[in-house]
Amino acid sequence: MSTQDIIKEGNKVYERPRLLTENITHYCPGCAHGVVHKLVAEVIDDLGLEDKTIGISPVGCSVFAYNYIDVDWVEAAHGRATAVATAISRLNPDKVVFTYQGDGDLAAIGTAETIHAANRGENIVIVFINNAIYGMTGGQMAPTTLIGQKTSTTPYGRRADLNGFPIKIADILAQLDGTCYVTRQQVYNPAGVRKTKAALKKAFQNALAKKGTSIVEVVSNCPSGWKMTPEKANEWLKEHMTEKYPLGDIKDTDGVNK
Repeated sequence: MSTQDIIKEGNKVYERPRLLTENITHYCPGCAHGVVHKLVAEVIDDLGLEDKTIGISPVGCSVFAYNYIDVDWVEAAHGRATAVATAISRLNPDKVVFTYQGDGDLAAIGTAETIHAANRGENIVIVFINNAIYGMTGGQMAPTTLIGQKTSTTPYGRRADLNGFPIKIADILAQLDGTCYVTRQQVYNPAGVRKTKAALKKAFQNALAKKGTSIVEVVSNCPSGWKMTPEKANEWLKEHMTEKYPLGDIKDTDGVNK
């Protein structure tokens, strides 16, 4: 039976998310960004927020999210996404504002903005892609790079005595009174994709209810930066990344009331 026949019989099981553009992806083969873009687009559409959502894209691979998700976007300087999101949300309290950030942006140059926005309980959603490396700029060590992990700036592996320890930024944010929902998920298998979509949906619903700051961390791969095939990158992620960054909800409360 052809795809068209299935659709005619009303048994369609999959279709392109309506808010996902038809632009040809620029991401490397196996990159998780495309999967997360799809999920964000689906959640916004499912909740009927197409005309109420404003996305903030900063610097890094994540900057190009505006090419693929058809909602309003504002581009922020490197690390300043949550600061920009704060202004947009406060000036437009009827809108749902989210940031889409990588680990270099959120957990390095943007650490201060991220922590203080979350501590204030700004009514925003933070989508955080943690692939433990600077993917766009040459594969340098990121704040989230694992001990022993090789990068272009740690060719013999990250050393705690020289480079410090990986930052579990989501766990830090979970300690703040302004955060209502902090979770860590993955998209390397179908079960993980489903759980990540559910987490994103909950985060956007929290924003609608004005509960405070929600953070959805997605532990991801970077096949090009890690010098691996997509298959090997997923295996390495499962074996090493999730040990340091355990999956699941870190915090889930009613948050703050605005």
